[in-house]
Amino acid sequence: MKVSDVMNPKVVTCQVDDPLSKASRLLMENGISGMPVMDGEEIVGIISESDLLKILAKGEEEQGQFWLPSPLEIIEVPIRDLLFWERRSSRARDISTMKVSDAMRKNPHIISPEASIEEAAEVMTHHTINRLPVVENGKLIGIVTRGDIISGLGRGS
Repeated sequence: MKVSDVMNPKVVTCQVDDPLSKASRLLMENGISGMPVMDGEEIVGIISESDLLKILAKGEEEQGQFWLPSPLEIIEVPIRDLLFWERRSSRARDISTMKVSDAMRKNPHIISPEASIEEAAEVMTHHTINRLPVVENGKLIGIVTRGDIISGLGRGS
């Protein structure tokens, strides 16, 4: 069975310079977890829910690990909490101005419509990815997901 037999030819995409809020809205409105990122007609990346969550979690990582104050630092705790909330608020403002290019994964793995679904499954499992843009003659013509492959297997050859 070929990728072209199971791929979805109706691909939802966003542009590299779109705001992250638009990408998030497109994911939600279309009930998908990721999509190709385009620069005009050229595929330049992939953006997924995981990428958006990583942007949010980045601020948490910067906060550091578990911390126990010494008795003298007890007075500092309210100040530290205030600074923490100010940084989190600032991060939320930063995200609202971020572009898709700030969160996307660049140089996405792609696959030909003539490739077998076994090849697609190998690429997905080897690179721990959930979707592959299907490209023919340099043009995006579809997308294949893990679910598409499983559905194809269920339909048989």
